[in-house]
Amino acid sequence: MSRGQDWVRAVAALPVGERWREILTLPPEHRAAVLRDFAVWAEPGQLPPHDDWAVWLMRAGRGFGKTRAGAEWVVQVARGDPEARIALVGGTMADVERVMIGGESGLLACARSADGAVWKRSEQAVHFASGAVAYGYSAEAPEGLRGPQHHAAWCDELGKWRSGDVAWDNLVMGMRLGERPRLVVTTTPRPTVLMRRVMALPQLVETHGTTRDNPYLPDSYRAMMEASYAGTRLGRQELDGEMVEEVEGALWSRALLDRQRVAVAPELVRVVVGVDPPAGIGGDACGIVAVGLGRDGHGYVLADASVVGASPDGWARAVAACAERVGADRVVAEANQGGAMVESVLRACEATLPVKLVHARHGKAARAEPVAALFEAGRAFHVGALDALEDELCGLLAAGGYAGPGRSPDRADAMVWAMTEVMLRGRGGMPGVRVV
Repeated sequence: MSRGQDWVRAVAALPVGERWREILTLPPEHRAAVLRDFAVWAEPGQLPPHDDWAVWLMRAGRGFGKTRAGAEWVVQVARGDPEARIALVGGTMADVERVMIGGESGLLACARSADGAVWKRSEQAVHFASGAVAYGYSAEAPEGLRGPQHHAAWCDELGKWRSGDVAWDNLVMGMRLGERPRLVVTTTPRPTVLMRRVMALPQLVETHGTTRDNPYLPDSYRAMMEASYAGTRLGRQELDGEMVEEVEGALWSRALLDRQRVAVAPELVRVVVGVDPPAGIGGDACGIVAVGLGRDGHGYVLADASVVGASPDGWARAVAACAERVGADRVVAEANQGGAMVESVLRACEATLPVKLVHARHGKAARAEPVAALFEAGRAFHVGALDALEDELCGLLAAGGYAGPGRSPDRADAMVWAMTEVMLRGRGGMPGVRVV
């Protein structure tokens, strides 16, 4: 070819449409060779990292192209090292054969004719013309990994491995051939003990990707996935490749929030913005959450407008903007941090803003329990996806304490204030709250 690898890398960095235009400028005999070069078509998260790594974890959503990336990497290892002994580890042996080896994006599909890749079922191995061999193993039969040694390994869908810890330990103990043994893990994450172990490893490099990142998926498929799962716990895990944790003893669960989710709020009779002001400047977030009371008598969380690291004037303006956007008739703000300053800052920002201060006498979890009960009873809902707020809610513990992201559940507390005002005030009140 008249154009070298620098040109290939430059083309690979272009948007899909521009890649096509560049490739069509090539003579036909060169065009076919370029189209077979995975680097031209791969997304950044599908290519091996440049860092010094022992384990490459590709944590991505379904349809991103994890299988293709893992298979291409194995083929490259086999081409470059005739002595290579490679482990292919899947959840079951059927997964190894049907997906990792024989799938549309598996080893046999990625290998070129010159690679001479042949699957020998009797040996449970793929033989390459170079002399390299890739052996299949099932995580359900971890003892099969006790003893064999390897230069490289590709582990697929680690998040669904049964007996995963034993299989992983046996595999890693056998990674002792060559100067730089390496493992590639391609998976949609699940909050398993093994996933947490792998993510904490030294010399681990992660790449990420989502379903929507793959421009070659049918538009109809992407649209269906977004319509069905966007914003849900399952969608965040399976489409966005997020590690979505469930905290034992939390007041809210992902399943509960998914159940209590609607796309659009009904007609509302009032709207309140709850505010949990930060204790200082540049620290915790200022929780700003809007909640509406539907004509049906149910509460609806409409928006999370929380801001991080803002000055008092900055977060006050964010409160005012949120109140105007949702048509709020009241702002309820916790007065513990700063007392009267909270009201004065809000009023200085927007003189007509109706502000009510409340003073908490008990902890956040105790205040949140009656609100969580509203969700359990089917009387409170989230409108659309509110990821950051939901992460905090799922970290509030029934026994007290907080195990979610950040130092404090500021967004969750703001939602609790607003939902309490809309749904519980005047209906038996709320323990541990005094209106100022």
